[in-house]
Amino acid sequence: MNPEVWKVIGHEPIPPYATKTLLGRRTLALPNVFQYIAYIRRVDGFVGCYRGLGPKLCANTISSITYQKLYERTVEEVTVGEEDDEAAEDKRERIFITDVSRDVVCRTVAIVASQPFTVIAVRMMAQFVGGETKYCGIFSSIREIFQENGILGFFSGIVPRILGEIVSTVIASSLTFIVNSYLMNDRDLKKFTAASMAFIAGTITYPFQVVSNCMVVNNSGLIAGMPPHMPVYTSWIHCWSHLSRTNQLKRGSSLLIRYYTGPHIVTQGSFVKVNKNHNS
Repeated sequence: MNPEVWKVIGHEPIPPYATKTLLGRRTLALPNVFQYIAYIRRVDGFVGCYRGLGPKLCANTISSITYQKLYERTVEEVTVGEEDDEAAEDKRERIFITDVSRDVVCRTVAIVASQPFTVIAVRMMAQFVGGETKYCGIFSSIREIFQENGILGFFSGIVPRILGEIVSTVIASSLTFIVNSYLMNDRDLKKFTAASMAFIAGTITYPFQVVSNCMVVNNSGLIAGMPPHMPVYTSWIHCWSHLSRTNQLKRGSSLLIRYYTGPHIVTQGSFVKVNKNHNS
């Protein structure tokens, strides 16, 4: 969905407005996802809400198939002869470490396999910022990426994405194992542990998603990835550092209640956004 990519890469076509928080503090608020969907329909029509859907579906399909096939193959190789082993404490821990390691490897391979289509999808959505039409179809987008960035262009933003996935998997799996093994005895409640821990892990590692999407668009030839919309980053670490300094690593994480956290000044008791040059 276009609004999600816009928010992550820092594009806000509708300016923030003065409001108050739930505690009564004055601040600046940003439009929610529904307001942006209405904006897209008004500017780009109904079809505009589905820019990048094709390559996004391709990326999800390739990722799912790659993960599933690799996981099934590694499970068969690892679990042979283990069915009758005693489930002792040390055995459970070894199985847990093996499962997490397998999951990390499978997810990493799935990301590598699907990243080219993720790049196409994100750039298709981001080109709305400059009203461009460089990325229209999958095959023409492949040609455009190769001409603009070469082979490495298909894997733009892959390092922070992989790191975020690894950290998220380790955190979620570890918390699930600890809670289910040592803190919770109710079998029914244990069914919800994995989903809850995955949500917590996703929240913690969200900045990696922001940096990854920024690097996909950055220096891609699109207006959205060049000054003044975005600095030209030399690496994903440079991107992380800049977003951290400007308090932007969590941007786009909320769908409904969104507050502006960028530079602003107070004039006559009101908050006013400051348009700063992004160069750094």
